[in-house]
Amino acid sequence: MSTQPLEQAITAAKAVLAGVKPDQLSAPTPCKSWDVSGLLNHLVGGQYFFATAVKGDKMPEGDAPDYASGDFVAAFAEGSAASVAAFSADGAMDKIIHLPFGDMPGAAFVGIAATDTFTHTWDLAKATGQSTDLSPELAAALLEGAKSFIPESFRGEEPAAFGPIQTAPAGATKADELAAFLGRTV
Repeated sequence: MSTQPLEQAITAAKAVLAGVKPDQLSAPTPCKSWDVSGLLNHLVGGQYFFATAVKGDKMPEGDAPDYASGDFVAAFAEGSAASVAAFSADGAMDKIIHLPFGDMPGAAFVGIAATDTFTHTWDLAKATGQSTDLSPELAAALLEGAKSFIPESFRGEEPAAFGPIQTAPAGATKADELAAFLGRTV
C-alpha cells in the first residue's frame, strides 16, 4: 500500500480544518465523547501519533497538547507532513509497528491512519456545518477496506472503536456511507 490514501485524507482534512470557526469549538460532534475542540485535538494529535509509532519512537508522556487552543491548521500541516514522511521512509510499509491495540505491518497501519483521518474529517465537517461530500473515490475505497477489516466485536456504544452499523439515507454521499458503516448517524 502507498501513502496516497492518507495523503488524500489529509487534503480533505486541511480543507475542512480551514473552515472551522473559533465559535464552533464547543459544538457537539458525531463522536459523543468529544466536542469540536476535542475532535480537533484528536485529528491533529493523531498525525503526530502516526509518525511517532511508525518511526518506533517512544510516545510522549504527560498531557497531550491542546492544539485547538492555537493554530490547529498549522499544527495539522506539520503533523501530517511528519506522518506522511514516516510512512514514506524506506521499509516503513514492511516494518512491524507496535501499537497500543496490537502489532501490524506499516502497510496495514497506513490504511488505518487514512481511515481514521478521513472519518474524523467527516465528523468535523458534520459538526461545523460543512459539506460531508468529501473525496468520493477515496471514501468508496476506504469503505471497502473497512468492510474487510472491522469485525463485529469492535462495535458497540462509546468507548467502543466503532458504533453499530447505521443506515445511510438514499442519495447519501460515499463519505456519508462510510460514516454510517462506522456507526455514525448520517
